[in-house]
Amino acid sequence: MTAPADHAAQHEPVETIYNGQWLRMMRRGHWEYAERTHGKGMAVIIVAVTPDDNVLFVEQFRVPLNARTIEMPAGLVGDDHAHDTLESAAARELIEETGWEPRKVEVLLTGPTSAGMSSERIAFVRATDLHRIGPGGGVAGEDIVVHEVPRAQAPAWLMARQAEGYELDLKLWAGLWMIERNPDGSVVGGDRAPDR
Repeated sequence: MTAPADHAAQHEPVETIYNGQWLRMMRRGHWEYAERTHGKGMAVIIVAVTPDDNVLFVEQFRVPLNARTIEMPAGLVGDDHAHDTLESAAARELIEETGWEPRKVEVLLTGPTSAGMSSERIAFVRATDLHRIGPGGGVAGEDIVVHEVPRAQAPAWLMARQAEGYELDLKLWAGLWMIERNPDGSVVGGDRAPDR
C-alpha cells in the first residue's frame, strides 16, 4: 500500500534535477527518479524463436553494471525514428541486434520496468515467422553477441551463464513464459494453459 506521504507527492510539481542526452533526473515532492529523454520513455523487449526452435538472446557489456549481460533483444521506441510504433521499433531492433527479420510482431503487454526508480515503460513483443537477413551484432559500438539456444535448454543455459559471472535480465523468465502463453495465461494458438 502506498504511504500517505508518497501518495501526496502526485500533486507536487515536477522538478528537473539533471538533464542529460538520454536520461534526466526528476524530483516530485521528496521522490527522485530517472526519466528517458527520447521516445516517451518507451522501450520494447522482443520474444523471438527461430524456425529451428532456438530462443534468441543477446549478450552485451552494460556500463551501469560494469558487466556483460544476457538479455532478450530490446531497444528504445522513437530514439532515432520519430514516427516509431512499438511494432516497427521491435522489428528494427530484432534485425539490428540478431539479424533475424520477423514477418509478424504482436504487442503482448506494456508496463513499468522499475516503478520505484524510473518512469520507463517496456512492451513485451512477440516476433514470429522469422527469416535471417543479416549477421546482427547491433549498430556501431554496441558489440552485441547473438546466442541461439534450443528452447528446451534455455533456462539451464541461462543459469550456466549466471554461474560464469554474467548478469541476467530478470525479464528473461517472463519472456520465456510468453513464448508459449499469452499474458492472460492462455496458450498461444489455444485456449488454456498447458498441463505441466
